[in-house]
Amino acid sequence: MPRYALLLEYDGTSFAGWQMQANQPTVQAALERAIAAIEPSRPRVAAAGRTDAGVHAVGQVAHADFGRDWEPGRLRDALNWHLKPDPVAVIAAAAVAPDFHARFSAMGRRYLYRLLARRAPAVCDRATVWRVSGPLDIEAMRQGARHLIGRHDFTTFRAALCQAASPVKTLDAIDITAHPRPGGTEVRLRFAARSFLHNQVRSMVGTLERVGSGAWPPERVAEALAARDRAACGPVAPAAGLTLTGVVYPDDPFA
Repeated sequence: MPRYALLLEYDGTSFAGWQMQANQPTVQAALERAIAAIEPSRPRVAAAGRTDAGVHAVGQVAHADFGRDWEPGRLRDALNWHLKPDPVAVIAAAAVAPDFHARFSAMGRRYLYRLLARRAPAVCDRATVWRVSGPLDIEAMRQGARHLIGRHDFTTFRAALCQAASPVKTLDAIDITAHPRPGGTEVRLRFAARSFLHNQVRSMVGTLERVGSGAWPPERVAEALAARDRAACGPVAPAAGLTLTGVVYPDDPFA
């Protein structure tokens, strides 16, 4: 059966995450309903990352096996027709090798977290930012973030229900930039790693926000990491600000 990779964009606000759940709207369920409308075999799909409830994506990758060959552009358009009105879009489709796997073939994942530091509420992008009322010290956040780069035991920044076999991960990069907004500043935190633990990014963001607000000194991030204790973590940042922006493969199927 021919296998296709699908590049996906979705607004996670109304979904209970990626993964299929009984009596809950999920991105996987929406996509599989669309596939079932054009494919009698009703294949299951696998994704590069199981995003949580409220988390968005502009670069999620999934794959599925189809019963016949499709011209990629026609497959994309057919799926988008049947995805309406769900806030999910197939940006591109590509035929891939039978051993391609959206999750296990991936060499890296990229996430963006958006913080809006201003007194006034967020309105137009309230579903895609975490609005904090006070200013943030960007340089202090960068100093704190440096303690997280590299290979570490990230138990402190791991959800209690995380199913990963090991808490040890290698965090390749954290890039923090400031962008002026009317009445305040948007702070964008970009994370790069081969893979992440459940809630790892949101836990790190919540901790770095504490540093930026002045509640924590930057060196406390190193102390929290070394503690290997969930209680040492800052608050978990809201899901709304998090977006999966891309997945890296040895050969980009959409190039």
